[in-house]
Amino acid sequence: MIPGIHDYGLFVVTCILLNLTPGQDTFYIIASSVAHGRRIGIASALGILAGCGIHTLAAAIGLSAILQTSATAFLVVKLAGAAYLIYLGMRSLMAPAATIGDGQSGVSPSVVNAFWRGTLSNVLNPKVALFFLALLPQFVNADSDARVGAFLFLGLTFIFTGTAWCLFLAVAAASVRSFFKRRPGAFAWLTRISGALFVGLGLRLAATER
Repeated sequence: MIPGIHDYGLFVVTCILLNLTPGQDTFYIIASSVAHGRRIGIASALGILAGCGIHTLAAAIGLSAILQTSATAFLVVKLAGAAYLIYLGMRSLMAPAATIGDGQSGVSPSVVNAFWRGTLSNVLNPKVALFFLALLPQFVNADSDARVGAFLFLGLTFIFTGTAWCLFLAVAAASVRSFFKRRPGAFAWLTRISGALFVGLGLRLAATER
């Protein structure tokens, strides 16, 4: 028995099913991998997992509750996240056609930048914060003296179960990139579609409600 936690087996199953469910993070990893290759895709996936770690800490110390109770805080974080995704999308949409035709897309980030982009895209999504705040407490004993540790352990479990899936997505999506690189015209369209996807995710986030 893990201190402060109940129904841990059910939690693990829930984590696996949730990780397999397509969402904003899934599309972000796929788009980054196809547009920029395996290394960037993996870095983006690891950044998203780091963002989940930050949300776990926030839920453990109660910061996520602010987003749940404050409409203003939720709106600010939501719009910041939406603006960031739209910014990434517009960079791809506005990249010079010549560089896209060469299969470089003109905006390929470094591994470090890709990691931080993935982290920011996850952290600036208030729906993820509220998800952690809604899910984790259901498996933590309310009267336990080890609640903070329980939150952290559950969060790490969620990250652990999601790591293999996120890395698989990055590698699988990146394998498609070579096909498009041999076809510059198709790659250019793919880059534009990737940019449009990011813009669409940003607009979708901006339109969400608590």
